[in-house]
Amino acid sequence: MDWLLKLAFRQIIERGSLIIRSPSGQTLSFGDGQGPPVRIRFTDRRAIVALVLDPDLKLGELYTDGRLVVEQGGIYDFLRLVHDQPAALRKPLLGRLVDRARLALRWLSHSNGAARSRRNVAHHYDLDGRLYDLFLDDDRQYSCAYYETPEATLEEAQGAKRRHIAAKLAIRPGDRVLDIGCGWGGLGLYLAGVAGAGEVLGVTLSQEQLATAQRRARESGLDGAVRFEMQDYRAVEGRFDRIVSVGMFEHVGLHNQRTFFEKCKSLLADDGVMLLHTIGLSDGPWFTNPWIDKYIFPGGHLPALSELMPWIEKSGLVLTDVEILRLHYASTLRDWRERFMARRDEAAKLYDERFCRMWEFYLAGCEAAFRWRNVVVFQLQLARRQDAAPLTRNYIEDGEAALRRAEAGRAAAPEGRRLASV
Repeated sequence: MDWLLKLAFRQIIERGSLIIRSPSGQTLSFGDGQGPPVRIRFTDRRAIVALVLDPDLKLGELYTDGRLVVEQGGIYDFLRLVHDQPAALRKPLLGRLVDRARLALRWLSHSNGAARSRRNVAHHYDLDGRLYDLFLDDDRQYSCAYYETPEATLEEAQGAKRRHIAAKLAIRPGDRVLDIGCGWGGLGLYLAGVAGAGEVLGVTLSQEQLATAQRRARESGLDGAVRFEMQDYRAVEGRFDRIVSVGMFEHVGLHNQRTFFEKCKSLLADDGVMLLHTIGLSDGPWFTNPWIDKYIFPGGHLPALSELMPWIEKSGLVLTDVEILRLHYASTLRDWRERFMARRDEAAKLYDERFCRMWEFYLAGCEAAFRWRNVVVFQLQLARRQDAAPLTRNYIEDGEAALRRAEAGRAAAPEGRRLASV
């Protein structure tokens, strides 16, 4: 199978240094030899065939199963070398045919009804909570951070993300806020405890997240203003002055995008404002990475703006602001990956070595996608009326400054009034 390795990698690796040891014992070199070498080894011939026929699915499987071994460097170094090539997106005919089939059939795997949505969420978010403590910030923000400076720490960047979102929501004293996909409760507690919302309802489908969020609300003394419930967004009733959804829309699925926006419109007050923060694709619709769909986020889908806009328009919502966060998630995933790898032994005690390889590949692969491919984060501000949001963007900077002052005041308050951490 050495000839197959040569055929596949000579088409891709033009720069850098990739050294492959095949099952036959032969050593093959690719690239111009510049930079630190990356050495990998295949343990069996079938692994080579699998990778060449379907790299999108099989690369992650082979690494997770120990059939592709990185002997020098790490899996992130290998992904960086492969992605950062002039021909990185070039695929042979068979690969292009597989891609077209997946794109044509993607609708079949995205019918996320209420029961399936609960199962999908439990698959990822109901893992042992101690796992997330290994790599998330102390507020357990499990979504793209906002790096105001390259030197910002993960905690600083996640704090800036909360502040940025709250400023865009332009919350007024007493506003009723709905947080769709509230995670472990950090954003909801911030909106009530710092931004001045009168009432916050956070909904989730994760038992683990719900228990933590409810505990945090009690410990912070905000349980009178913040309520967390196990509820599908489609079952929420009432009217809200502000709606926010961070990192949840990726789980809605293709079939439910129209339902999501129509439901949000029905829940949003006439003068209300909504902020949708979601991962998306910058170059048009595509299928979900099959490895991510199978092992990490079943039922997930990354939308392109061209997919979202027809449903937003048909729902009657008005798009009032768009911001594209470029490379912020790459930096977030870098920090998560480095923290996870620094405490990898603890993760292995919670699960096992195979799980650790799977999560290392997940974090490294996603970082590579945000850094070198077409994956970004959209922040869409929506309203029912043209005049619901301020007419210039100055209010965002002003709002962030006011929130910084509020954070400083809360930090100086007596211990019992401070916002509890996880």
